[in-house]
Amino acid sequence: MNVLVTGGAGYVGSVVADELARSGHHIIIIDNLQQGHKQSISGNADFVLADICDAGALDTIFQRFRIDAVMHMAAETIVEYSTTDPRRYFHTNIIGGINLLDAMLRHNVNRIVFSSSAAVYGEPQTAPIEENHPKNPINSYGLTKLQFEQIMGWYGRAYGLRHISFRYFNAAG
Repeated sequence: MNVLVTGGAGYVGSVVADELARSGHHIIIIDNLQQGHKQSISGNADFVLADICDAGALDTIFQRFRIDAVMHMAAETIVEYSTTDPRRYFHTNIIGGINLLDAMLRHNVNRIVFSSSAAVYGEPQTAPIEENHPKNPINSYGLTKLQFEQIMGWYGRAYGLRHISFRYFNAAG
């Protein structure tokens, strides 16, 4: 299977790409290297230096590699900046995400795994936090993750997009 890993040079994305390659999949990584590191990219992957906000670059990738599924890890992720520069988060995490979904539709790809965040819950009301805990993000990072989950839900209902979100609490340790 040809799997596109957005943000595949990042902390989580690079590990996901390595594991997918070990499982026998052909991996295509797209990353703008703003937060990712080129040396983290799997040697078994095709790498494209591009941004998910560039719809033309996404179309080129989908045409060139005939993508079967997407693992969407690309995002603005430094939470403390999300309160001082929310525009950055809305641009990349929402507009870039919609660009990705639209490219998937144009190229008949209907499977996506989304790297979300426990930040969608905000301040916990109970511990442990269960999946059905109320969602009340307290910063634009958490809000964009929640909104993109909801956008995927609408794309699922309208266009048959098959999607799942992983809400990480702590990526390490």
